[in-house]
Amino acid sequence: MTPPLLRAEDCARIHEASLDVLETVGVRVDDAEALALLKRNGATDATGPDTVRLPRGLARDCLSSCPRTARVTDRQDRLREFGPGGPAIFWTGNALYVARDNQREELRTGDLAELTRVADACPEIDGMVGTSVADFPPPARDVVGFREMARNTAKHLRPCIFTPQGASSIVEMGKVLAGGASLRDRPVVSFGYSIVSPLHWTSTGVGVMRNTAGHGLPLMINSEPMGGGTAPVTLAGCLVLANADTLSGIVIAQLLERGRPVIYNVGFAHVLDMATGVALTGAPENALLQSAGADLARFHNMPSASWMSTESMIPDAQAAAETMMTGLAHAAWGVNVVWGAGNLESTLCMSAEKLVIDDELIGSIRRFVRGIPVNDETLALDVIRELGHRADFLSHEHTLAHFQEEIRHSPLMLRSKRDAWARNGSRDMSERAAERVREILSRAHEPHVSPEQERELTRIVDHHLASIGAGG
Repeated sequence: MTPPLLRAEDCARIHEASLDVLETVGVRVDDAEALALLKRNGATDATGPDTVRLPRGLARDCLSSCPRTARVTDRQDRLREFGPGGPAIFWTGNALYVARDNQREELRTGDLAELTRVADACPEIDGMVGTSVADFPPPARDVVGFREMARNTAKHLRPCIFTPQGASSIVEMGKVLAGGASLRDRPVVSFGYSIVSPLHWTSTGVGVMRNTAGHGLPLMINSEPMGGGTAPVTLAGCLVLANADTLSGIVIAQLLERGRPVIYNVGFAHVLDMATGVALTGAPENALLQSAGADLARFHNMPSASWMSTESMIPDAQAAAETMMTGLAHAAWGVNVVWGAGNLESTLCMSAEKLVIDDELIGSIRRFVRGIPVNDETLALDVIRELGHRADFLSHEHTLAHFQEEIRHSPLMLRSKRDAWARNGSRDMSERAAERVREILSRAHEPHVSPEQERELTRIVDHHLASIGAGG
């Protein structure tokens, strides 16, 4: 892990400034029960409607009850436990649209199924994130999408929630996928929600926290400030507000379920491009803010999250450059959960081809972060002495024993001579990625849920649809 961006004294100054914001400005909470809970624990009325000031002692107490680590697993029981400082796991992004032939279309359940199948075939992708599916009404999209993801991958599932009722239904679906184990013991699903920056928790966000509490499931508390728009343009000031945003969510989450694992996420920070009005996600300032978030998470002694992203509309050189810059920065600085594989257009869009390319980038990032181990075996002094001036390391058993772990094989990057490249059609990386997607989707599909699980998931979905008046 690289040296921190923020020194301990920098983190302390940012944190103290955030506590001052919570004590003087306060936080708006559009939920009467949560407001009453906060007041019972020492919060006081602020000047605005539904706004309370949070005392420093309450924030510090709730921070102290957060576990140092969080655990997620998939349905093949590959457990990942992570805490301050890494290592990173990588999830897909979420979106409203799907990219197709340099255009974008509304993302529907069939598109989500295909994206999930592609993610399932990508060895470096650790989890699938939910999207909005346009062929269902908004209150149903999280639940319907969750079933689609469960059908098409056994990897960890992270739904994007649109209603508190949807969160409750997905908890029940998670119990089905856990196969009889408790979700606390087998966390195949995790949750999270974003505050409306600056300092505004909606009733939906609080409802998601409440309706997923009681199971020990990891909860990602997200701040999405926009430097120069909804937050100060200075990166330090943006971090003060983002930290205050996130702390307010941690307080609510811990009062609802003491000891619930929380993933600290100021890594969805934007910066406003003053020339275009676009909220940037793939700029160097994003990499700095999100990597600094890992330093603040270490200061709080808890795990962290961020995203890697791009403003590009297609999986081109800009997309690869911005995704690699942000992804590598976050992994090197110790972010635990990095979102965004497959994202384009400032996270509005998902692309199957970009997902395949990002899988390749993540493999390279992981190789870079792993570094260079130095020990008697890797120094290879005996081999150097043995061969002397003979350039014959290729045939030596030391090379055979170590080449696979030392030199990463790259199935998508071009690593051939020009004549071989020309014989294969002179294809660029996006064309090779498209071929890889076609190959994945041409395979026979094996469902990832049993017939019994399928019936139970469908029962829960149908009940949810009926409860919101969307039919069966």
